[in-house]
Amino acid sequence: MESKIKTDVYDQIKRGKEYKPAITIQDVPSLGRSTRIHGIKTGRQHEFLSDMERNYFHILNFSDFVIDIREQFPLQLDLTMLIAEELGIKHPIHPRTKKPVHMTSDFNITINQNGKIKDIVRTIKRKDDLVDKRIVEKFEIERIYWSRLNLDWGMVTDIEINKTLALNIDDVMHYYSLEQLEAFSQFDNNEFEDIILAFLQRFIDSNKTVRELTSIFERDIHLEKGAGIALFKYLIANKFIKIDLLKPLNIDAVINFDLTQKSMRLGEAVL
Repeated sequence: MESKIKTDVYDQIKRGKEYKPAITIQDVPSLGRSTRIHGIKTGRQHEFLSDMERNYFHILNFSDFVIDIREQFPLQLDLTMLIAEELGIKHPIHPRTKKPVHMTSDFNITINQNGKIKDIVRTIKRKDDLVDKRIVEKFEIERIYWSRLNLDWGMVTDIEINKTLALNIDDVMHYYSLEQLEAFSQFDNNEFEDIILAFLQRFIDSNKTVRELTSIFERDIHLEKGAGIALFKYLIANKFIKIDLLKPLNIDAVINFDLTQKSMRLGEAVL
């Protein structure tokens, strides 16, 4: 008889800010590419064990369709062991104790797809690693596990993760909140909204570079050096403006952008 996942076990795993990954950086101190990043979707620190995981997270973190991101998601041990037995392959074991270990999926993602909320699961791996028979065996355990929970499981390779997009998002998301910048602490919300609109007006039909425009803006309203560039990236991070993030972000270039509905609504509110 086909084994079943205990859906109550799955449903009891916490979400959002309360979720804790099954593997953390402390668990694998030897990995030199581990990273912690604050998630705007969850309001918590996320733990990543590779550059690929980190880059994929940046794209998820910026997406309008993603609601929740749970990395290093635990799989039910008794079921993965049973699936391995059914397949006639060895279950992953601890290298020292030789005991079976909990398997994890890299990302359990909650998305809003046309108003329907659902979870999907994604595993991250370098394409070159897919020729390794043992890696493929582990993926087969994972694939069958999620098929029995009727969840969409898929594999994402390094070829499918746009590094330029991920790096650009990483850059602008450092400016998602400007509260920590002294240059803007003197303004209340209404004044800050006026500043945003005045800033955007400078860019309309301008042939100046971002650096040139922001330098002029800083001088005109007496902001400290660098505040204008920070504001530009804040507007991208918070989706007041939309630029082509598939190209390297170069502030010494003229960057065309589109105003979003968010900035349009801001303009209407201020007017």
